[in-house]
Amino acid sequence: MKSQHSHDFGLLFIVTNSGVIMSKLRSLGIALVLAFGAQHTSPAVGATPASEVRSAVVAPLMLKELADVPGKELVMITVTYPPGAVDPVHRHDAHALVYVLEGSIVMGVRGGKEVTLTAGQTFYEGPNDVHTVGRNASATKPAKFLVVLLKKKGAELVLPAD
Repeated sequence: MKSQHSHDFGLLFIVTNSGVIMSKLRSLGIALVLAFGAQHTSPAVGATPASEVRSAVVAPLMLKELADVPGKELVMITVTYPPGAVDPVHRHDAHALVYVLEGSIVMGVRGGKEVTLTAGQTFYEGPNDVHTVGRNASATKPAKFLVVLLKKKGAELVLPAD
């Protein structure tokens, strides 16, 4: 049984019993697919050529207003990187907590070092960070991670880099 305040999704854009949040999550899903699904035209050394790279699959899991933190909301998503997937440079006006569920990913923010993460490892992005590196570390195996974002209520989740 689903609670009144959270919505679980097995797939992007499935119909829920509650149509109230679906429109927000549908907009969120579309924005995430467009933002994370863009591909670089020149792959990293050893990466799959751009013509063969598949886009990340982003699935919204929950959107929750925080009554005791006025003006803020939590968003929870999963991101699945197919082999060789690469994210465009972007930013979030949010605190982003990443937890790797399976596979291996490479993450980095402007001014920081690239880190390779495997299942069970975490990564943090602050509201002023520019996410310069986000990709699957493998050209042959998928990777999946959970992202929890704390952001201003109604604010765009993914923004272009400055």
